[in-house]
Amino acid sequence: MIEALFESFQLFSGHALTWVFFSYECDQSSLAQILVLASKMQGTKVVDESHDQDTTDLRKCVAYVRDLAPNLDKSNLCILVAGALGGRFDHEAGNINVLYRFSTIRIILLSDDCLIYLLPRTHHHEIHIQSSVEGPHCGLIPIGMTSVSTTTTGLQWDLTNTEMRFGDLVSTSNLVQGEKITVQSSSDLLWTISIKKT
Repeated sequence: MIEALFESFQLFSGHALTWVFFSYECDQSSLAQILVLASKMQGTKVVDESHDQDTTDLRKCVAYVRDLAPNLDKSNLCILVAGALGGRFDHEAGNINVLYRFSTIRIILLSDDCLIYLLPRTHHHEIHIQSSVEGPHCGLIPIGMTSVSTTTTGLQWDLTNTEMRFGDLVSTSNLVQGEKITVQSSSDLLWTISIKKT
């Protein structure tokens, strides 16, 4: 995943070394030597977590960010994870699990095709679509539990108190219809939307 992150930043910036990473929190085995050398040249702290094989690198990183300033209000914190999608499915499932593990922190998983984030059931969500860079393809997916009732506005195929679960209806291959989507659900949902290629 670290290699994918490095490649993603190359795509975004043209040259990855202009991006400064203040810390890597991960298994030493996950780091390619070039990344270790490049990071150390920029003063990046590399934290060896090889002793912890029970959690993913992403989970370690999010916990590190969360614990960095324990008294800081995290309501405006947003963690963007470039390169989080598009590789092995077991890694993607682990990354999605992190969204649920840290459901009070806004974490966005990015690939070059789409983004995914968690919509906690505790909120009424308003999603403002940046149509110049995202959409129109989107989806709302319950993971791990049935959504007894989901209601949306702003989608081609809106849901009205609709039950969704794996093995039955899930709202994939939907389309955004405007600049604002609203979502209210009885369970946590994954929101995914396509990213436009430039």
